[in-house]
Amino acid sequence: MLKGINPLLTPELLKIMMEMGHDDALVLADANFTAVRIAHGKPVLRLPGTPMLRVVEAICSLLPLAADVPHPVAFMAVSGENTDFRSGLQREVIALITPQLRPSQSVEPVERFAFYERAGAAYAIVVTGEMQPFGNFILRKGVIGENLRL
Repeated sequence: MLKGINPLLTPELLKIMMEMGHDDALVLADANFTAVRIAHGKPVLRLPGTPMLRVVEAICSLLPLAADVPHPVAFMAVSGENTDFRSGLQREVIALITPQLRPSQSVEPVERFAFYERAGAAYAIVVTGEMQPFGNFILRKGVIGENLRL
């Protein structure tokens, strides 16, 4: 344990987050996600029994979101619903993340199979204990650094 670090962030997850570079993607998946097949040998970490909202909160406490793209966060759109539909879980996660976004940024819904394609290109997948279907998100890592010197 370390001071100031959420205890949900395991040593393995902290290592993955540290290794990731600017614009690398981290998938946060629900318990039913086909992570091993989609990962193609990339890291798959598990946080069984842990709800998605707690995982997002813990990860976003340390991981900067990309500031140079319109959509640093994506979520799996619910199949068979209108494109503007958000499940209760999706609304909660979006509300948690929105304060970290720039005014020009938003969270992007992604059709299920397109989401799987993006997830396959991600740096790693974290499988949570979230039981709500379509409870899947992709976070794009930003940078921490000084302002440009002029």
